[in-house]
Amino acid sequence: MFGLGLPEILIILVIILLLFGAKRLPEIGEGLGKTIRELRKIKEEKKPEKEKERDDQKGSLLSDLKKEVEEIPGLKEAKEIKEVATKVKNITKLLK
Repeated sequence: MFGLGLPEILIILVIILLLFGAKRLPEIGEGLGKTIRELRKIKEEKKPEKEKERDDQKGSLLSDLKKEVEEIPGLKEAKEIKEVATKVKNITKLLK
């Protein structure tokens, strides 16, 4: 915890106890807990937005790349030849 050892933490707790008193410590702890929960909630809400932005950027890059790949001359014909070759290979395996 921030490089603090047990003696340092105890000294800080004693100082807080002297400054605020025993009656206010539960209120302070409750307020601190609420603050931490709110910060975590805000952080979790922001996280999906950032991931969504990244996914949108990746999606647009992928769609651009797919369009460029589809424009390669002879690609469709090569895919068709590969499919036919695979079918012929499967048929020859069955005949053996």
